[in-house]
Amino acid sequence: MSTTAAKVKKIVVEQLGVPEDQVTEDAKFIDDLGADSLDQVELVMAFEEEFGSDIPDEDAEKLTT
Repeated sequence: MSTTAAKVKKIVVEQLGVPEDQVTEDAKFIDDLGADSLDQVELVMAFEEEFGSDIPDEDAEKLTT
């Protein structure tokens, strides 16, 4: 697993409180991991902070996995 993928996985586990083995590249935030719209916003904010970049709202809305 690449360093970037490991960081993303760690953020998802911490933000959603799910077991690490449930976080796969194909897992959908809402359908598989139980995220709601607030969780998605918090994930985007955590990704932006970790990677030092901005994710435009229109792109953030498309993040599902």
